[in-house]
Amino acid sequence: MQPTSQVNQRIARLAAHLNPPNLQTEETSGLMRENCRAKGGSPGFKVGILGAAGGIGQPLAMLMKMNPLVSVLHLYDVVNSPGVTADISHMDTGAVVRGFLGQQQLEDALTGMDLVIIPAGVPRKPGMTRDDLFNINAGIVKTLCEGIAKCCPKAIVNLISNPVNSTVPIAAEVFKKAGTYDPNRLLGVTMLDVVRANTFVAEVLGLDPREVDVPVVGGHAGVTILPLLSQV
Repeated sequence: MQPTSQVNQRIARLAAHLNPPNLQTEETSGLMRENCRAKGGSPGFKVGILGAAGGIGQPLAMLMKMNPLVSVLHLYDVVNSPGVTADISHMDTGAVVRGFLGQQQLEDALTGMDLVIIPAGVPRKPGMTRDDLFNINAGIVKTLCEGIAKCCPKAIVNLISNPVNSTVPIAAEVFKKAGTYDPNRLLGVTMLDVVRANTFVAEVLGLDPREVDVPVVGGHAGVTILPLLSQV
């Protein structure tokens, strides 16, 4: 058994470590703890993921936490974001991770972001058409983009939510209405199409997919997507 005095000293050292003296004056200095970069955090981009608790959002959040160019990572969703935030924040990289839950915290999640990635929405279930998907996800994308236009109008916006062919134009109209539209800052993410094409062709040719490059043009829907196999 350690003497009580030694135990108290250890507790005091831990408390001093968790609450450094230079942060005790945050109320008088105007510096809030949540705005301080964590020790080891490097300068970089502030990235927000909207729909971070979903099947795409969770691995995406992990990849952003691993990215050395990211300094602040905001994870937003309408459900389950606290748990995802806790897990991602424990990764030993420099990015500071903060979680946001529910519509009432959307603006806080978006304020100050340089890049906003949107995987939010429902995936297509068996029997659902892309029109059915559109009817659900269109409203979600509209709400999120209204928040972007208000809180971080200069941010680059990457839309993953399907159907991408339709959600990107919706976002564009929201930004046009708000007077913040910049076609160079609104992107539909279709890299998955390229990755799939590379993999499929590599399987047929018996090659390493990393050594195959298939240009893909057109849209993201089955009737508009076009891999340029002659240019492989």
